[in-house]
Amino acid sequence: MSNAHQRPRKSTGCGENGLLELEQYVFGQARDRPRNADLYFTDQGQSGLHDPAGRLYRLRPDGRLDCLLDNVPSPNGVALSPDGNVLYLAVTRGNCVWRVPLMADGSVNKVSQFFTSYGPSGPDGLAVDNEGNLLICNPGLGYVWLLNHRAEPQIVWRSPRGMSTTHLAFGGGDRRSLFCTESVTGTILYARAPHPGLTLAKPDVQGH
Repeated sequence: MSNAHQRPRKSTGCGENGLLELEQYVFGQARDRPRNADLYFTDQGQSGLHDPAGRLYRLRPDGRLDCLLDNVPSPNGVALSPDGNVLYLAVTRGNCVWRVPLMADGSVNKVSQFFTSYGPSGPDGLAVDNEGNLLICNPGLGYVWLLNHRAEPQIVWRSPRGMSTTHLAFGGGDRRSLFCTESVTGTILYARAPHPGLTLAKPDVQGH
């Protein structure tokens, strides 16, 4: 991720639970992959509570494409647990995050609602740290939540700019630098996380 070592331009004086404003940078969005390099992604379309037809897909290294869920009201960000056995799925217009257990045979089972938010727009980008905590961008509130394994909020970072916190990624040498995009103002926000971000699997590009 480029500019991961860039230091904050200035503090906004919003306290230790606030995000700091950075100059605008462009960096590649990290894609969450389990250890076998499966790629998970969503097709949101215009789905919502009125038409819960959004989909969650898995692309395997051999090119097979699986539709894992086809009944989601606005699927968005995805993130995996440290052991790769659970996928967290942001359901933006349902204002929640789903917990999707990944079975050994490739299927999903006992999908449940892990976290419920509130306000005009629900969870968007997700990330997981080494301790298994889930970080959630929540546009509409201007929040980034840090939840423990019981979905209890441990930290709430608040945007000093607009209220549309949309995507986030870990960076820096210790992977504790947290970068978050705010889409209304076109700003990248910064905070120091208590734990390093989960290291993502890298695809095997040998021979290509």
